[in-house]
Amino acid sequence: MPLVGVLIPHVLRGERFLRRYNRAMTTLVCGSLAYDTIMVFPDQFKKLILPDQIHILNVSYMVPDMRREYGGTAGNIAYNLKLLGEECHLMATVGHDFGPYEERLDGLSISSRHVLTLEDQFTAQAFITTDIDDNQIIAFHPGAMSFSHRNLVADAEDVTLGIVSPDGRQGMIEHARDLAAAGIRHVFDPGQGLPMFSGPELLGLMAGAAALTVNDYEARVVEQKTGKGIAELAAMMEAVVVTRGAEGSTVLTGGRRIDVPAVKAESAVDPTGCGDAYRAGLLHGMGRGWSWEKAARLASLMGSLKIAHRGGQNHRPAREEIAQRFREAFAEAL
Repeated sequence: MPLVGVLIPHVLRGERFLRRYNRAMTTLVCGSLAYDTIMVFPDQFKKLILPDQIHILNVSYMVPDMRREYGGTAGNIAYNLKLLGEECHLMATVGHDFGPYEERLDGLSISSRHVLTLEDQFTAQAFITTDIDDNQIIAFHPGAMSFSHRNLVADAEDVTLGIVSPDGRQGMIEHARDLAAAGIRHVFDPGQGLPMFSGPELLGLMAGAAALTVNDYEARVVEQKTGKGIAELAAMMEAVVVTRGAEGSTVLTGGRRIDVPAVKAESAVDPTGCGDAYRAGLLHGMGRGWSWEKAARLASLMGSLKIAHRGGQNHRPAREEIAQRFREAFAEAL
C-alpha cells in the first residue's frame, strides 16, 4: 500500500474535521534535512588498524551493503507528526541535490514552503560505516545546513507551536529567539548541536522555551555547561524532558518528577531517529493541551514504533494502529 494512503487518518470525527482542526494547530519544525548514506563493513574495524601504525593510518575496506535514507532532525520529526495526522511546516536549508527528498515530502503532503535551496551547496549528509560489532565511523558534511539562519520565523504564518532542533548554530539561535519573541510556544531540542554553545548561550536559548528535551547524556552536558541541575532548569520553564532509551523517560514539571516507562517494541532494529519520533509525540500532545505525562506516553510509543524499522522514516503505522497501541500500553484513549 502506498505510504500516502497509509497516512490518511480515519478517526477523530472524519477527515473533513481533522483537516480543519489541523489548520488551526500548525507546528513549525526548525532543524536539518539530510541524507544518510549507511554502509556495512562485514568484519571488524579493529582488524584493519595496526595500533603501532596509527600515526600513518591509511585504511581501505569493501562495503558490499549500502543504503541511502532520508533523515535530518526536522525531516524525521515532520514525518512522525504526519503519521499522527498533524500539519507542520519544515524550516530548513538544503542544497542543489535536494530533488529526491523534495519529491518525497510532496508525496507525503508535508509542507516544504519554508525550505530554502542553496544551489552552491550540498544538502547535509552523513556517511556512516558500521562493522559487525556495531562500531561506527561517521563523517558528517553540514553543507547548506550551515546557512539555516537565512530562514526567518517571521515568514511562517499561522504557526501555533514550534521546535528548534539541531541545525546550523546561528539558525538555532535566531529561530529560538524569534519564536520566543513571537510568543509561539516551542521546544528547545539541542541534541548534537550542544557542543556549539556555551553555558550562558544555552540558558539564553532555553529562556523563551516551553520545554527542553535531551537524552540522559545530553542532560549531564547541559548541567555541566550551565552550572544548573536539571531540576533547577525545569523550574525556569514548563518542563524538562529527559529520554533514557529502554529505561523510558523522565518529565520534570511543576516541581514534580514523572517517570514514563518505555513501550516494549516488537523488535529493536535501529535506534536512528527514535529521539525525533519521541519529540513528535510530545509536540502532538502539547498542541492538544494534554498533560505532560500523557504527551510523554505518546512520545514513548512513537519511539517504540520507530525502533522496529531501519532508518528514521520507514515505519508506517496508520493512525488507528497508533491509537490502538496507545490504549494497549497505557489504558488510555489517544
